[in-house]
Formats: sequence, C-alpha cells, structure tokens
Amino acid sequence: MNIVFDMDGLMFDTERVFIDAWDYAGEKIGIGKAGYMVYKTLGMNIVASYNVWKEEFGDSYNQDELRKYTKEFLQKYYAENKVPVKKGLYSLLDFLKQINCKMAVASSSPRWEVEKHLKEANIYEYFTGIVCGDMVQNSKPDPEIYLKACELLEAKPSECYALEDSKNGLLSAYRAGCKPIMVPDLWQPDDEVLKVIVGKYNDLDEVKVAFEKKDV
Repeated sequence: MNIVFDMDGLMFDTERVFIDAWDYAGEKIGIGKAGYMVYKTLGMNIVASYNVWKEEFGDSYNQDELRKYTKEFLQKYYAENKVPVKKGLYSLLDFLKQINCKMAVASSSPRWEVEKHLKEANIYEYFTGIVCGDMVQNSKPDPEIYLKACELLEAKPSECYALEDSKNGLLSAYRAGCKPIMVPDLWQPDDEVLKVIVGKYNDLDEVKVAFEKKDV
C-alpha cells in the first residue's frame, strides 16, 4: 500500500496558526485582520495564494510586507510552541510502518517549513519522499504535486491513497489518479468533492481503523 499525506490541516493543526498570523500581518500593513484569507487559499502554494490576495486587496497591500510580518509571527510562535499535531497522527504512522506501507508528503508549503515541522515532530523518517509547493510549477488543484509524489513512491497513482483536508488538495489527488480520502479541518466537503473521494473520516484515528478493517 502507498499513501501520500498532505501536511497543513491534515498532519498538523497549522492552518489555525496561519489565521492568527495573517490577522497579525494584515493589521501591521494596514488592511485589517486578514486571517479569513486562509479559507480562500486552502491547499494552495505561496504563489497561487498571493494571486488570490491580489484579487482581494488589489494594490492596497504590499506582498513583501505581508510575507515579512507573516514570517515574523510564525517564527515567534514556533519558537515558543511546538507544532500542533493532529489527533491520531502518530498511531496511524506507526500502523502504516508496521504493514510496510510506503509514504510520501505532498504539501503546498515551502520545503524549509515542511521539513522543519516533520523533523520537530520526529516523523521525518517515516516518509520515502517529500514534494513541496516550491518544488512544482503548478499549485493544487493541479495534479502535478501528486504525480511527483507517486513517482517518488515508484507507484502508479491508482495504487496510492491521498489523505487531504482541503478541496484543492482532494481535487489535485483525484486528477492525478489517486484515491482521495478526506479528513475535514476548516472546510466541509461540497457535492463536487463528495463525488471524488473514496472515504471521509473525522480524524486520523478513524483512518487507521478503516485501513485495519480494509474498509477503503
């Protein structure tokens, strides 16, 4: 079995941290609390998300300033707090390792951030390969990131499950030919997503049980 993991909102509760970060950054650059933009950019890489910011705010914000204050907030937060791990992550990874499942990560976050979170949570070694948002040309929902992850696993997409929480991520996995499984975080599935997923579970503990029972 092969499984590709998203990161933000799936393995780590980082999307709520980003809401606070963008609230902080938005106020610093004069556009007010902007944490709601997390909902509009779920699953996107930095380039794609800043295009959405441009549509939302036009010339009333400065991208470099936004990035500066976002990084300032996140660095302070993670200097004082561990990355918040989602319920069931460790038990699921241990189970998959025991059954010799090959695992990869397909995250829209930049590589430095993905590696930092995985290493600090002591789970970096579980994964055969990592594909990040700054390693692909096209952001989710384009299938590129999942196709690359499957290549790292040396597996056909049809042989790979994809664990995701966002619409963009689930559509990316589906368009690549993977079998998408949803574990909702900030967003609940709409009709379009419900048609493409092979399962929906409340947390990673439930995903583990499903794999144990071979219900997916």
